[in-house]
Amino acid sequence: MLLRMSTLLLRTLREDPADAEVPSHRLLLRAGYIRRAAPGGYTWLPLGKLVLDRITEVVRGELIAIGDQEVHFPALLPAEPYRTSGRWTEYGDDIFTLADRRGAEHLLAPTHEELAALLVKDLFSSYRDFPVTLFQVQTKFRDEARPRAGLLRGREFLMKDAYSFDLDDAGLRDAYGRHRAAYRRIFDRLGLDYAVVHAMSGAMGGSASEEFLAATPVGEDTFVGCTACNYAANTEAVTTRAPAAGDPAAGPAAEVHDTPETPTIAGLVELANTRRLGGRDGWTAADTLKNVVLSVRQPGAEQAEPLVIGVPGDREVDLKRVGAALHPAQVAVFEEWADHPELVRGYIGPQLLDKLGIRYLVDPRVVPGSAWLTGANEPGRHATDVVCGRDFTPDGTIEAAEVRAGDPCPACDPGELTIRRGIEIGHIFQLGRRFTDAFAVDVLGPAGKPVRPTMGCYGIGVSRAVAAIAEQHHDDRGLVWPAAVAPCDVHLVVAGKGPQLDAALELGGRLAAAGLRVLVDDRTHVSAGVKFTDAELIGIPRAVVVGRRLAEGYVELRERAGDGRVELPLEGVVERLVDEVRRERGNVV
Repeated sequence: MLLRMSTLLLRTLREDPADAEVPSHRLLLRAGYIRRAAPGGYTWLPLGKLVLDRITEVVRGELIAIGDQEVHFPALLPAEPYRTSGRWTEYGDDIFTLADRRGAEHLLAPTHEELAALLVKDLFSSYRDFPVTLFQVQTKFRDEARPRAGLLRGREFLMKDAYSFDLDDAGLRDAYGRHRAAYRRIFDRLGLDYAVVHAMSGAMGGSASEEFLAATPVGEDTFVGCTACNYAANTEAVTTRAPAAGDPAAGPAAEVHDTPETPTIAGLVELANTRRLGGRDGWTAADTLKNVVLSVRQPGAEQAEPLVIGVPGDREVDLKRVGAALHPAQVAVFEEWADHPELVRGYIGPQLLDKLGIRYLVDPRVVPGSAWLTGANEPGRHATDVVCGRDFTPDGTIEAAEVRAGDPCPACDPGELTIRRGIEIGHIFQLGRRFTDAFAVDVLGPAGKPVRPTMGCYGIGVSRAVAAIAEQHHDDRGLVWPAAVAPCDVHLVVAGKGPQLDAALELGGRLAAAGLRVLVDDRTHVSAGVKFTDAELIGIPRAVVVGRRLAEGYVELRERAGDGRVELPLEGVVERLVDEVRRERGNVV
């Protein structure tokens, strides 16, 4: 393949686009890989499409190698299968819905578990047909409320999803393990620094679930690792080690105190220590019980209901963790104070919530027998020695509090948690029988009785992987693509006209004939300086400069990563580059 920049659909930008928020967004636009077409939607230009296709090739090859079979489902889907599974309402506002000219409802596919289950039901009837795994690379859609960060949070994106069908749970575990290993090979080949972490299943349901997160400071996911063991988890899935419970009847009775102008935890702690509330000093925020009101709307419900969550006062409520714990309900900050005058803002305590009919969930640190300084449900008043199990009884526990660096590891005793940010590039699930139950997918088993298959689901964000790689592989001059995904193997920069241009085109033709992907900057209307700047911005692994020493029979080889430069005889440069690319690809060019 030989591409000439004089005719290539490519425009590089000297300045950062005003709406580009993260490095991948900025550099992919500046280097001419993508162009914004609509909020959350991008046109792939030729260089970008080449990168997208190379990533797709890696993904496809590894899945076929483990026996997966490729299919292609439609993106426009009827509503009925999603109503049957319950996800038409579970997805809420996150899906695009529409009606055709006859009034039939449809959606733009966010994922295809329903269609995969129906296809297997249609075609397979015997245990002899199993196991089977189907996969596709398909455009998906999500009605993102705030599309941002380029390819990282879009409304339209390219996904690879695979669906395994097995006759028993042991087969599902085997399929899950095969895909987990394949994902490691895929992301290793793509040159990504990633972590595999425990995760919540969310809209997918099922049991075991793990995410593959590409580590980067701009990632929207936070994940933890342990300093002493191999525990790793998305913060949404982190569990809290609860203290030992005590005797609810052992402590002194609760006492109400006047605490004017203390709607904040900091103000309350200061006053409590100044006045020695409850006959003690040394109060800290961790001794207080903060009660946060949220608004929760169940799928299909017209109105939201208030929910109060109790956490130690030194912690904030993490809405992402709450949303994951309460899925598929939609969670938002509570705003309807005027409709609920019984909730005294800044002074809410758990003592009366059951009588008010308001659901109350607490952090796992709030155990029976634990005593708290908390609101007294009256303006300007708090209570000490409010004991869980005596003065209030929660409706349950919830992992809602923020996770902090230094928190104890839930999997080992000496370990502490560290926190990093990452981009979700893959997610694998042991779905179980949620979807085969929904559609009554039964096949004849080996004993002559019906058997219901169990499913796994395995997703990779292909277009998001482009952005994740760009986030991890760039410098202050531009992109630095790993060889496995770069749009071309060699970038020929013509630093001159006449004989230099002729020599570069001849060299490019020889490299292309040898099986390499070559980009030639043959533009005659720009300076050599602009060409060098563009080469660094575009980020192809190696550039060959055909310039002033051509008359002596030399060209210059520049490595994009590491800035290595060496002058080479023109004769023999083809063989050298072919050998390098052959080693990178691991096969014969």
